[in-house]
Amino acid sequence: MSLTDPENQIFDPQTPFLKRFEGVYAFQYKKNRVYRAFLNALGYTNQEHFRPGNIPLLPVRAFKYGSILPEGYTADLIFRSSGTSAMKRSTHGIVSTDIYEKSITTEFYRHFPKENHIILALLPGYEDNPDSSLIWMVRHLISRDSSGLSRFIRQDTQFSKEWITELALSGKKVLLFGAAFGLIDFMSRTNPFESLKIEIIETGGMKTHKREMSKEELRERISDHFGIKPSEIHSEYGMCELHSQMYAIGSVWFSAPHWVTVSIRDAENPERECEPGEEGKIGIIDLANIYSCPFIITGDRGVMNENGQFQVLGRWDSDNMRGCNFLIDAET
Repeated sequence: MSLTDPENQIFDPQTPFLKRFEGVYAFQYKKNRVYRAFLNALGYTNQEHFRPGNIPLLPVRAFKYGSILPEGYTADLIFRSSGTSAMKRSTHGIVSTDIYEKSITTEFYRHFPKENHIILALLPGYEDNPDSSLIWMVRHLISRDSSGLSRFIRQDTQFSKEWITELALSGKKVLLFGAAFGLIDFMSRTNPFESLKIEIIETGGMKTHKREMSKEELRERISDHFGIKPSEIHSEYGMCELHSQMYAIGSVWFSAPHWVTVSIRDAENPERECEPGEEGKIGIIDLANIYSCPFIITGDRGVMNENGQFQVLGRWDSDNMRGCNFLIDAET
């Protein structure tokens, strides 16, 4: 696989995933010093014939220890994970804005066609992070709405009758994109969208300043407050360290776009893929991450069903994994 035009090849559904995977892996081993050091720390060389189900996945916390960019590449964009100034935050350099935009829009519009939706974004907390990948993504989607009605909103936004009428007359569905804790606070006020056709996308973040709420309880509260069906409540799963997002449409089960594969890995032996129904760590191969690292194991606990969909069950208490000592060496 030639990597001179990765955008067209990575996002080409006619090219078998395995072929795309093999080309991206070859590029990574040759160019990505951090990933190569990780494989070498595990005792592997370029002679290994990995497949998506057993390839070693770089612990996501490697993004806290320095640049993951391949040799000779520079970043157009820099994203940083949320957190306080005292915390060690993940940093993700985006080499190709075109690839990043394509990964966002291709999957988002597959589920939510641009001509059918108006986006309202309620993302308190994230707005305080100027390097937030979530804010960048939503701002990009809002900018592509030719109606001019999509926008960011705040907890204290006052919605005029005229604007609500304008939304209703547009003939489009309102898609409220909200962080979970922001939606919880927003639901303490009277529903301003009672007369509109509305769907919800929650972005996770179940911990609030009050208490932790389960995904099921959150969905029930959203359904009751906005008067919508569970099938109209969706979830988004993504992170600073990835190009791509995954969506759970009307349920708690996520699906991945065709250039991404998700596996559940044994936390004690992360090269072993868990069986359906067996809990483990969520591992992600995101080929759109070609110019950072596509092979990542997260700190999230998950489970896969028989249909290849996965559910996010929370965070692991411990994130110690075999081969991680290479991170210390990579800084020196």
